Amino acid sequence: MPEQSPRRPSGALANTVTIGDVAAFVTSKNAGPYKVALDIVFSTEAEYERFVGQAGLDRAAVAAIYGIPLADVLDVIHFAPAFAVKITLRRRITAGATGDSDVYGAQQHVPLMQHRIAW
Repeated sequence: MPEQSPRRPSGALANTVTIGDVAAFVTSKNAGPYKVALDIVFSTEAEYERFVGQAGLDRAAVAAIYGIPLADVLDVIHFAPAFAVKITLRRRITAGATGDSDVYGAQQHVPLMQHRIAW
């Protein structure tokens, strides 16, 4: 089995990384017909605490990342037991309706994963 290489920051800006660079994983999923859930999960408590302390990821920041109204960011929950930040967004189009391109919500994490933060 090939040896896994360590994560490397993908950015050129000094002292910044993407959320995807520092998280163990960033994912999204359908949370019913009207919502999408996003998860940012860290490998260690120290990484989680650092992220929560300095990333500034609140409802307004998430709304800006996604270019959506603040009212469409329903929750940003820091869940320390899992070293995770959980976000719930209102779907722009009901899951499975005409025009919905991601019924499972599985592709909605990319803007969050690519968002740059100070690190």
